[in-house]
Amino acid sequence: QVHLVESGGGSVQAGGSLRLSCTHSVDGYSMNCMAWFRQPPGKEREGVAAYDSDGATRYADSVRDRFTISKDSAKNTLYLQMDSLKPEDTAMYYCAAGCRYGVDNPILDAERYSFWGQGTQVTVSS
Repeated sequence: QVHLVESGGGSVQAGGSLRLSCTHSVDGYSMNCMAWFRQPPGKEREGVAAYDSDGATRYADSVRDRFTISKDSAKNTLYLQMDSLKPEDTAMYYCAAGCRYGVDNPILDAERYSFWGQGTQVTVSS
């Protein structure tokens, strides 16, 4: 079992920045197969950024060149740096970890993951 806790959400004006953090509970975890998802009000959950099983980073087209995923293994923490925020980035942001064995969905597909945090709200005003 992997326990995930997100933090860093808040309210910001368009063009601003936020950094989300996700701390996990498993010392020594490689932190590959970890991702950020978001769920805008009334919409489906969507993948934002991820570390694939080989350690490569993947981004949704809507956030590429604005968001950066990173990790600090010594602190058991995954980050999402969000710059040039837009009102359409408003959503609950979730951290996910633990690729499910035998599931070959793309790394930004929610079905890929076993463990989820509770989420942190990001609101971007125009």
